[in-house]
Amino acid sequence: MSDHPDGARADLWNTVDDLWKWLEADQPVGGREGLLLRMLKLSEEVGEVAEAVIGATGQNPRKGVTHTWDDVEAELCDVVITALVALRTLTPEAREVFGRHLARVAARSLDTSPDT
Repeated sequence: MSDHPDGARADLWNTVDDLWKWLEADQPVGGREGLLLRMLKLSEEVGEVAEAVIGATGQNPRKGVTHTWDDVEAELCDVVITALVALRTLTPEAREVFGRHLARVAARSLDTSPDT
C-alpha cells in the first residue's frame, strides 16, 4: 500500500471493490434478501468485538482471559471492512458517499467556532 494518503485511500476503495466483487460472485442469496443479509453481517462483526473485549478483560469468570487487545483490534478492523463492503453493496458510489459523510461529520465535530 502506498505511503501517500491519496494512494492509501485508492488502495482501500480498490480492495473494498475487489471484496464486493468476490462476495457478489459467490452470493448464495441475491436480491433484496441478500442485501439485507449483508447489512446483518455487520451486527455479527460488532458482536465479535464485544466478545473479544470481554475475553481480553476476563469479564467472564467461567472462561477467564480468552482474547488479547490485538484480537480486539482485528475485530474492529473486520467491522470497518464489513461496513465499507455493505456500503458498496448498497451503492456503487460508496467512495463518494462515505467521503461526503465523513466531511460532514468532521465539520460538525471538529468545528471550534463559537455558535452565532
